[in-house]
Amino acid sequence: MHVTDAAEDPLRAALRELRIDLEVPDHFPPTAQAEADSAARAPRIPAADGAVATEHALDDATDLPLFTIDPPGSRDLDQAMFLSSRPGGGFRIHYAIADVASFVTPGGALDAEAHHRVTTLYFPDERIPLYPYALSEGAASLLPDQDRPAVLWQLDLDPEGVLVAASVRRALVRSRARLDYAGVQRAIDEGTAEEPLDLLREIGLLREELEVARGAISLHVPEQEIVQRNGRYHLEYRAPLPAYGWNAQISLLTGMAAAELMLASGTGILRTLPTAPDGSVARLRLTARALGVDWPHHTSYSALIRGLDPHCASHAAFLQECTALLRGAGYTVFDGAPPSASEALHSAVAAPYAHATAPLRRLVDRYTSELCLAASAGHEPADWVRSALPALPREMETGAQRANQVERACVDLVEAALLRDRVGETFEALVVDIQEKDPTRGTVHLYEPAVIGSVEAAPEGPALPLGQRIQVRLAEAEPGLEPVRFTPV
Repeated sequence: MHVTDAAEDPLRAALRELRIDLEVPDHFPPTAQAEADSAARAPRIPAADGAVATEHALDDATDLPLFTIDPPGSRDLDQAMFLSSRPGGGFRIHYAIADVASFVTPGGALDAEAHHRVTTLYFPDERIPLYPYALSEGAASLLPDQDRPAVLWQLDLDPEGVLVAASVRRALVRSRARLDYAGVQRAIDEGTAEEPLDLLREIGLLREELEVARGAISLHVPEQEIVQRNGRYHLEYRAPLPAYGWNAQISLLTGMAAAELMLASGTGILRTLPTAPDGSVARLRLTARALGVDWPHHTSYSALIRGLDPHCASHAAFLQECTALLRGAGYTVFDGAPPSASEALHSAVAAPYAHATAPLRRLVDRYTSELCLAASAGHEPADWVRSALPALPREMETGAQRANQVERACVDLVEAALLRDRVGETFEALVVDIQEKDPTRGTVHLYEPAVIGSVEAAPEGPALPLGQRIQVRLAEAEPGLEPVRFTPV
């Protein structure tokens, strides 16, 4: 969700107040900032034996014509890739990941601040970075035409897109181009793309087919933009481009390869998700029916998701509700005996999976890289990595809770701003949830604009009809004070 209006607009002012209320840090401690500035000038490359090397000691992979694909204007570039065909058939992917460990000293002030922040926080108008800009948008970012230390994966696939070999090492890399999704999609559609981009499409489609065969789930939820016209806020949607999904498949593939590498070594941290609880899919069927989404009984949930069009408002609303099945994700640490197959599973990926490709924005990825580098080289993990593992799941959960709190507060604020001057109006809505202890209270999803809010009937009134359309009247919408609230008509 993005705000596109002027910096002095009331909504941006309210978002600034929200950051103050949530006690979101607006700067880094001086000692942490000083460490980042120093590391930006002179990275300290961790060596396999735990010593410190220099950039000159890295394998030189600057001959690889890597490129990045990110939203326009992005500067915190975690990944760069180069795709090629293998002699005899199949594909080779070189995937460079920002080497944050070369800039953060274990046990230092910057390391402590990263463990406090855990993740980059995203607001509609601003982001609060995990690491200072000197690193996240400077020396550690895989910006074009700059030599950078990186964690370089080599992933070999067969002609069907199945991974047949994976290795990872530290290397010095140099990205050649910073691309964006719209430009990549346009070049592919117009037939002007060079071979690596054509291979991105080919590999992406093959990996999507394999995803279907595994029974995995990919939710293509539209991006939302808040714009102001004639003094009133409007909410607009932008469905993700196919190129976004193909790029995501490379990241997913790397995360799956990282999980398998760590499982084989006996030490690691996995991103896990249990299967959805009983009744969750049945409840989604009610939502699908109310939204007019055709869901034949013989069609599985994962197959249905792939047939939806995020450009369609009802499908977009349904995709948003589907995110409920992805709740409950966590991290599983192991050191010695690996977890069982069920304990290691990420049910949405339908395979073991690890967070490995966004170290500039997520704390755990730095540790995943170190564990995979050690496993690939046949070494034991460094002591600073192993000692941090037990606390990481709790730290990441705390960070996720804070990020969710930020997201919910932002959505509440934006929805209230959208509807502030429409109190008393009547809207068509779908009842998407009801409280078990009080079925006269619940949650509705408006058809236009796409707002989710609480609904409360009279205490002696009838129960809200879960999964059905009703008319609701907007009772309250005050940005920064309360979430939007409705009453049934």
